[in-house]
Amino acid sequence: MKRIYLVRHGESEWNLLKKIQGQQDISLTANGIKQANLIGNRLINEKIDKIYSSDLIRAYKTAEIIGNKLNLDVIQMVEFREIHFGIWEGISNEEIEEKHKDNQILWRKEPEKLEIEGAETLKELQKRALSGINKIIDNEENENIDNILIVSHSATLKAIILGLLGINLTNFKNLTINNVSLSIIEIREYNRVLKLFNDTCHIKERQ
Repeated sequence: MKRIYLVRHGESEWNLLKKIQGQQDISLTANGIKQANLIGNRLINEKIDKIYSSDLIRAYKTAEIIGNKLNLDVIQMVEFREIHFGIWEGISNEEIEEKHKDNQILWRKEPEKLEIEGAETLKELQKRALSGINKIIDNEENENIDNILIVSHSATLKAIILGLLGINLTNFKNLTINNVSLSIIEIREYNRVLKLFNDTCHIKERQ
């Protein structure tokens, strides 16, 4: 049995400004760095064997902080980047509400149907992200490894969780992934089980 630990990056500068990031390379805030240290502390006793991360700086830096605590290097994979949001990237939520109201409503109600100029669809995102998961699972070097950590982004992690559990993408809108939250999926012989979802107790304990 393998455990896949899924962590979202810490708070970024554009999280704070409520701007759509997509694949723009935005740095962590000071608070995001603190959050990364807190999730790193939580994972110290989890016997993580390998760390994989999106190559975008907000995720990679989060993974690097965790890796420093666990004495592990971080392997970057483009497959775990955030969804490409096309013309929405760099726009605030308020601007989207003003200029793209219909698509904003569609993203909230039926995101799997949304098609934005220059952007990935959720189906394309899921295909990309799951190809990364399969590369890790099928890698002979990981055959005897039990616990794998992946640091990524909100939409990407939701797409991975739904895909691994065989749940339709229409349920994407029903999930929330907070900054530095922890989710765990067990890859068992006959099935896959969600053991933990969007847990942030490591942050709440310090508030």
